[in-house]
Amino acid sequence: FPQASMMFAQCTRKCGSSVLLITLLCCILPPPAQASKSSEDIRCKCICPPYRNISGHIYNKNVSQKDCNCLHVVEPMPVPGNDVEAYCLLCECKYEERSTTTIKVIIIIYLSVVGALLLYMAFLVLVDPLIRKPDAYTQPLHNEEENEDARSLAAAPTPSGARANTVLERVEGAQQRWKRQVQEQRKTVFDRHKMLS
Repeated sequence: FPQASMMFAQCTRKCGSSVLLITLLCCILPPPAQASKSSEDIRCKCICPPYRNISGHIYNKNVSQKDCNCLHVVEPMPVPGNDVEAYCLLCECKYEERSTTTIKVIIIIYLSVVGALLLYMAFLVLVDPLIRKPDAYTQPLHNEEENEDARSLAAAPTPSGARANTVLERVEGAQQRWKRQVQEQRKTVFDRHKMLS
């Protein structure tokens, strides 16, 4: 029963997050009729350097690509009528296009992933230790291994000349512990098998 309830909770969390993401996308994305470029997605940017006694300036205006020139973007014109052509030749105009809808979708996906990772981290830190219980079969093996380590450290010779022997003894001790663990695992598996059959 606890596993079934955990699986149900995980399923509802995943389904809830996907429904929330779809709802947010539907709210932000414009309908197909409005999907044509909005005024904030296109602009013409003209960079005009200093000219005579006029300081340099950057002009932005939402115009179509064919109207992206100094005459349509630079308003008000800072020079008198006879200097307009010379001033406009110095200005560099660029047509810029972007998709705010795509930017919004990418930001929503990024925030959703970060939020899901934060929720998962909170679950691992807070809930998982409460749910997970120590295994009754592996706990005695860990205790026995710790006791063996303490005994081998206490019985190990301390002279510096016997360093090679202590390394060999440690390897042999680890091998013996591993063999005992395998035997204990076999016993528990066979005991379980007998109890089940």
